[in-house]
Amino acid sequence: MSADPSQIVTPIILCGGAGTRLWPLSRKARPKQMLDLTGGGTMLALTAERVADPGLFAAPIVVAGETQAAAIEAALPHLGALILEPAGRNTAPAIALATLEAGEDDLLLVLPSDQLVRDPAGFREAVRRALPAALDGWIVTFGMKAERPETGYGYIERGEALAEGVHVAARFVEKPDAATAEAYLAGGRHDWNGGIFLFRARTMIEALREFAPEVLAAAEAAMAAARRSGLIIRPGGDAFAAAPSVSIDYAVMEKAGKVAVVPTQVGWSDIGSWEALHIVADKDGDDNVVVGPGMALNSKGCLIRSDGPMVAVIGVEDLVVVATGDAVVVVPRSRSQEVKDVVEALKLKGLEDLL
Repeated sequence: MSADPSQIVTPIILCGGAGTRLWPLSRKARPKQMLDLTGGGTMLALTAERVADPGLFAAPIVVAGETQAAAIEAALPHLGALILEPAGRNTAPAIALATLEAGEDDLLLVLPSDQLVRDPAGFREAVRRALPAALDGWIVTFGMKAERPETGYGYIERGEALAEGVHVAARFVEKPDAATAEAYLAGGRHDWNGGIFLFRARTMIEALREFAPEVLAAAEAAMAAARRSGLIIRPGGDAFAAAPSVSIDYAVMEKAGKVAVVPTQVGWSDIGSWEALHIVADKDGDDNVVVGPGMALNSKGCLIRSDGPMVAVIGVEDLVVVATGDAVVVVPRSRSQEVKDVVEALKLKGLEDLL
């Protein structure tokens, strides 16, 4: 049976993240999405495989920076288009560029390039469940089942049901404190915000025009001035520079009226820190993760990762030690979000070669 053309979805893969909380492994030249963090391939390749079913998905539109163009083309031979942002402006302008490239009736699925989904088939089923709402003019987001009182993620509160497995998105919540996260987990009405969205192109354009007109105007001008070479699109830099740097959550999702959420349980993680990687990785009997030349003696709950020297830890608990050829980071697992502060400190010291 051939696919229904009206329900073929074009993935928009956002490939501009820096992954600073995974320094020193994640660098500008080889950011998080270009790394094999789980042993199954690069995060970008896993993302593309997740949306490779031709009965549901068209070839993806990828939005990235100029420095990643060659690596993306090599990794993804079946691209629909590769939009190279003149500068990073957060997710709203990036999504605007890709949405304008699509046809106004196209169904678009926005997804980050650097997330883990352990159940790709379940993810595709969630997309199918969301299709009727998107076709009816809703912007649909996917709520990832909260598995712990996580303070590093945003949350989505579920409202009334629109259909089986589809709810009104009653409220978007910024990263909560520990007590609030505990209450969300106990209440059962809040899901993690995975930053994945499904909508018709024209629905998003209308929302941008209403709630973020500066973003839309800059993207329209940049695409009008774009240089094209095969599948590669280089939007006009001067025009795009006028776009405010703003997330799609703040620009549109928290303001639009017809926003729905599809709760999903697909083994999702953004692998946004060394702590998050420890959670999803295979562990030994003492809850240690060791990748590369390393060992954990009389130690528990540690993550040891080395791309070069032998790393040994002795008699410690819940520690992260990551070594590359030119840098080493040591941090308690519970404070691994603070690795991004090292990146900022290196910038201030002018040590750009370590980034």
